[in-house]
Amino acid sequence: MSPKSLEPWQLRARFAAELSRMYGAEVPAYTTLVDVASEVNRDHAASASDAERFGSLERVTAERHGAIRVGSASELADVADLFAAFGMYPVGFYDLREAASPVPVVSTAFRPTDSDELARNPFRVFTSMLATADERFFPTDLRDRVEQFVGRRQLFDPALIAEARRIATGGGVDRDRGERFVADAVTAFALSRSPIDRGWYEELSRVSAVAADIAGVTTTHINHLTPRVLDIDELYRRMTARGITMIDAIQGPPRVDGPPVLLRQTSFRALAEPRRFREQDGTVAEGTLRVRFGEVEARGVALTPKGRECYDAAMAAPDPAAAWDQHFPGSDEELAASGLAYYRGGDPSKPIVYEDFLPASAAGIFRSNLDTDARADNTAGGFDYSMQWLADRIDRPIHDPYELYEKAAQ
Repeated sequence: MSPKSLEPWQLRARFAAELSRMYGAEVPAYTTLVDVASEVNRDHAASASDAERFGSLERVTAERHGAIRVGSASELADVADLFAAFGMYPVGFYDLREAASPVPVVSTAFRPTDSDELARNPFRVFTSMLATADERFFPTDLRDRVEQFVGRRQLFDPALIAEARRIATGGGVDRDRGERFVADAVTAFALSRSPIDRGWYEELSRVSAVAADIAGVTTTHINHLTPRVLDIDELYRRMTARGITMIDAIQGPPRVDGPPVLLRQTSFRALAEPRRFREQDGTVAEGTLRVRFGEVEARGVALTPKGRECYDAAMAAPDPAAAWDQHFPGSDEELAASGLAYYRGGDPSKPIVYEDFLPASAAGIFRSNLDTDARADNTAGGFDYSMQWLADRIDRPIHDPYELYEKAAQ
């Protein structure tokens, strides 16, 4: 690489930073969230001797995960091509239709897969695709109209996707061209001010607010951009003290005395944002939508399949915090010896950070920010979406998270 060239990780770092600036301008409360998270991280690092065991303060403070939504496998394939230029690849398969609060989407996450790349910049984008083939949510007539609507739109400029493919193939790009590429990619996720067909949007909203957000508009956008925090309970308290309305609970594992595991998430409530609507008579009126929110996360050690079984059993208890000690030991040494969590070289002082997502938590965050549940007809047939089905449609493998953690542990 020439000194004047940008490698994928450098493009990724710029992409994450520029998206953050744009989203902060669109959703000012996000800037407050980032400021409070940074305060909490500094205070925690100053008071806790092991604050950086899950990553340096610099990495944690810079870390973000984004979330976007698309309407079809074809659109998801474009996303896969775009993110490959940033060194981000699909990892994991999440079926949010089966959550306690069902959402009619299936998802994957685009992120770096190599430990060194994650250390350089761990940007991730949780990407959901509308499950139009599931008749429980989309009867035949509606499914056909949704698929026609999605098929007519173009989320990404073909020139942008072509440039992404060239960069991914070449492993980098010269600086000026790379900066233009990043700017164009960020613009593709900006919130559109184009009028929304009110009747169509409201019809989809009766199925699910998420369905309307995906297929009720002609563009896509960042739904949330999530900073990482070292003490999520303290962040929740400080945000509430600033008058920011938070969702009712922190999603994921309870706070426990032992090693933190997997992922804990919370968010401020989605805010009413101005949007323009086209009425049935063709006139355009101002209105608001409440679909975007401010999520924040705290990450712990990645669990093995055996550890995930213990986690699921604990979370199934009426009081997971009270039941936690029945399923998990209280130290990293015991977690490592029991084969419940991943550590580099088996060394309990070197936990491997969980880099992925929990479908129940994702659905819980979605649901807590919506006014109504998805409407599903459980007398109708579903559809067998799977990791392999999705991989076939986007023509690239979807990585198994456990295989990546196992490789890092070795």
